[in-house]
Amino acid sequence: MNKNLFAENIFENKVAFVTGGGTGITGGVARALAENGAKVAIISRKIENLEPMAKLIKESGGECLPVSADVRDYAQVESAVRETVEQFGKIDILVNGAAGNFLCEASELSPNGFGTVVDIDTKGTFNVARAAFEELKKSKGQIINISATLHYAATPMQIHVSAAKAGVDAITRNLAVEWGKYGIRVNGIAPGPIEDTEGMKRLVPEPVKEKLLRKVPLGRFGRIKDIENAAIFLCSDAADFISGVTLVVDGGHWLNGTSFS
Repeated sequence: MNKNLFAENIFENKVAFVTGGGTGITGGVARALAENGAKVAIISRKIENLEPMAKLIKESGGECLPVSADVRDYAQVESAVRETVEQFGKIDILVNGAAGNFLCEASELSPNGFGTVVDIDTKGTFNVARAAFEELKKSKGQIINISATLHYAATPMQIHVSAAKAGVDAITRNLAVEWGKYGIRVNGIAPGPIEDTEGMKRLVPEPVKEKLLRKVPLGRFGRIKDIENAAIFLCSDAADFISGVTLVVDGGHWLNGTSFS
């Protein structure tokens, strides 16, 4: 548990709003924030994707509000923000983790497929940040945007995600500059290959995993726990003067190129 590394209940009296918070990396981040004292609202397009995580957080003694909203729809996001504030009174931490991904060569990718991923990842990140701005302004809060390393070089069959995450990184930098005057910190986390995720199981075949592992200088794949720890650090007072940074958490993999092959 994160309590082994960080002071107990460091986010006591804080409220976190986490998109994509029902599963995967951002589900882990939502759980870790709750374990460290935060009240957490988790958001996904389908409420059934949120219920298991909400139950887990509550059974562990935390407070969790599951809210159904499509990050592509600004009105739905605004409604989710209102519901969170009605329930918990404020928002201190925003984690943008809603994302879409699939493998497809650029020559086979439809405009709709490309646009869908950009709408979820890039437009969704902006929508949620914009909808939560007034609350973050009141709390002098912070934003964590979940990015990727795919666009640092080039990753075949991932042009849509690479473009979307490059946009997310640009949003992180621009909001850090524009909203810093309100006391809002904006940072990102770029996970590398994280083995205990559905994406790794679905998108990276076993033969490719062996080649991929050889490119990781630290000699292992990441775990969701690694991303949780990075998020807890960036949200803590220890990172109080860090803003506009996208922290790469990949064991040095991107330095050897981000391709799967």
